[in-house]
Amino acid sequence: MAAVLCFGELLLRLTAPGRELLLQRPHLDVHIGGAEANVAVGLASLGHATKVASIVPDNALGQAAIGYLRRYGVDASGVATALGRMGLYFLAQGAGLRASEIVYDREGSSFALATRSSFDWNRLLDGVDLLHMSGITPALGPQSAEAALAAAEAAERLGVPISLDGNYRAQLWERWDSNPREILTQLVEKAEIMFGNHRDISLLLGHKFSGDGPDRRREASEAAFAAFPKLRMIASTARHIDDADRHRISARLDTPEGAAQTEEVVVAGIIDRIGAGDAFATGILHGIRLGRDLEWTVRSGLAVTALKHSLPGDASLFAPRDIDAFLSGELDVRR
Repeated sequence: MAAVLCFGELLLRLTAPGRELLLQRPHLDVHIGGAEANVAVGLASLGHATKVASIVPDNALGQAAIGYLRRYGVDASGVATALGRMGLYFLAQGAGLRASEIVYDREGSSFALATRSSFDWNRLLDGVDLLHMSGITPALGPQSAEAALAAAEAAERLGVPISLDGNYRAQLWERWDSNPREILTQLVEKAEIMFGNHRDISLLLGHKFSGDGPDRRREASEAAFAAFPKLRMIASTARHIDDADRHRISARLDTPEGAAQTEEVVVAGIIDRIGAGDAFATGILHGIRLGRDLEWTVRSGLAVTALKHSLPGDASLFAPRDIDAFLSGELDVRR
């Protein structure tokens, strides 16, 4: 079975317990995170072969991250060790009308110090039929941007399709003299699958889109397909936040030929929304790899992202039967 290779930084997530503010008490819960690793773990849980390419420090923290991947069936042979430190981020979960807050501490990490030549892409892409990346990696700094571009160039040279999640992170881009539009455009030009909405496309094309709802998203998608001829699919969600515990989410898939749009679902009693976008990518890629049609695939993406809100931690850990239960409306106890 050919594998999906996910390239990006592995992180430690340090979360205030319950819904406290950071260090309201001197205690933090620890999870392993990272947008690309979340997709690898999520797809592995759904029965797909996945690998991660990354660099972690050669210490107990790095080994814990590698062990986490292996625990969920992800091939971690592409995770190297090096000098440096583990990237961190801190999370205070929102409650009621208070939004969640994230503090990044990623400068000087082993991954952020990597260069264009730090990865042997011929080896890493061997046996791989999809490279999944995100816009977080190039946001880390100029070296990471070069490393991301090298990965995309190698995949293009070897005929490996690319899946790219825009994952725009203003806090990261603003820490250095960056040009996110220019850098992300170079990556999207090489991608066949893009995760992003009309705002992401506006950033890339320097154009705001008129209209509202599905019409605006279709207009943006058509502009992206015209600008980026390799793109064959754009996946997006629309989220309306009533409060920290209740969101309304719908999902959409656009291709050059047409689109599939779900109804909005209410996600209430939210435990943890971090990683929901990665869960959406997981569900979409699951449908694509199974060869399912647009309607089923977009509903699969909605199912996994909605279910992720019920689970602490960064990654979705759901099996195919969980998607089936969601799609059938099965909410009673399974006995």
